[in-house]
Amino acid sequence: MILTTLDRYLLRRTLTPMSAVLISTMVAFLMERLMRSFQLLSQTTDGFKLLTELMVNLVPHYVGLTLPGGFFIGLFVVVNGLNKSSEIDAILASGISLGRFATPFVGLGVVLMLFSVALFGFIQPYSRYAYHAVLHAAANAGWNGDVRPKALLSAGPDVILTADSADASGRHLEHVFIRKIGPEGREDVLTAASADVLKAPGDQKATLVLNHGRQVSTTRQAEVYVADFAAFRFDLPVSQAAKLLRLRGDEVSELTLIELAQQGFGKSPPTLPRQTLLAELFSRSSRALMLPLLPLLAVPFGLSAKRAGSGSAMVIGGLLLFAFETSMILGQAMVTAANVPAIATIGAPAGLFAAACVATWMASRKRPGQNPVSWLSERLAEVFTAIAKAMGRRQALRE
Repeated sequence: MILTTLDRYLLRRTLTPMSAVLISTMVAFLMERLMRSFQLLSQTTDGFKLLTELMVNLVPHYVGLTLPGGFFIGLFVVVNGLNKSSEIDAILASGISLGRFATPFVGLGVVLMLFSVALFGFIQPYSRYAYHAVLHAAANAGWNGDVRPKALLSAGPDVILTADSADASGRHLEHVFIRKIGPEGREDVLTAASADVLKAPGDQKATLVLNHGRQVSTTRQAEVYVADFAAFRFDLPVSQAAKLLRLRGDEVSELTLIELAQQGFGKSPPTLPRQTLLAELFSRSSRALMLPLLPLLAVPFGLSAKRAGSGSAMVIGGLLLFAFETSMILGQAMVTAANVPAIATIGAPAGLFAAACVATWMASRKRPGQNPVSWLSERLAEVFTAIAKAMGRRQALRE
């Protein structure tokens, strides 16, 4: 199909709010996940490198998570804006049908569906495994003998080390602080003006030569001992090679669509439960296939918002999308817990959502703006209005 001027105009209006929602939501999700990982990453000298790798590997997951909502909001915003400015009235009056008006939106949904198949089917499984690999590396990295300035390092099971400054090699430190808890409960706090890290290749420990410092020791009986020193040698363990990470494929989320289909429908016994594999396959396919159907729901929502208000229409749309996503997660949980057939727990909710989209669109084609969505939006708007009036009267009586 050759894009007309109207098609390009509608797509340009849609991409702006859709991109804004995707970027803002994805950044919020990334920050929340990374904040939970900071404690683990702070225990290794490769924290920044691992943090960058975590962000890169989390992007495909959150793009797939926010894409349906961002697409729907983008469609709703553009249709509602055109409806309020009466541009839709002019477009329909010029002889363009409602179906032709929605064609570029459906085409964009098909493009996003193909992108989602590649994302859910092939990119995301590898990125999820890479994400677990980074967490595995961070958990087993420990301290390798290098110190970065102002980094709080766990240099052993009960030892914390930090320094205000360090040279490029991380071996000469300034203003050092060390806290160690002994097995008998004794706490040793050492501070030093400077220190040098001595470590030979292959050694299982590093030696800190502390210069011009003080040691404060507190016993379990609250006895305190203070000693100043000109030079003090302090041995610390360094991390050794960790055990290998498991192979990819031990979790269904790490399998591609092809691998899920081969194991789910294959004759040979799969390594994971067959219905669990099929549930993951159907769930990913449903999330991708629903994208071309969202315009059939968003366009009637945008048309009905002029009468009922955009707030109630957006609430209904959000609830429907939330119900669809929740049904996919609940369906997978039921398959795992009770071994219910995946076609019932995943296919049935997906079919109901598709039927709701098509039914809403068919009703809207006869009388644009008059459909089950508009009726429900108007009833919801009336409820919100009644609540607002009741709260206003109550406030007035208090005054």
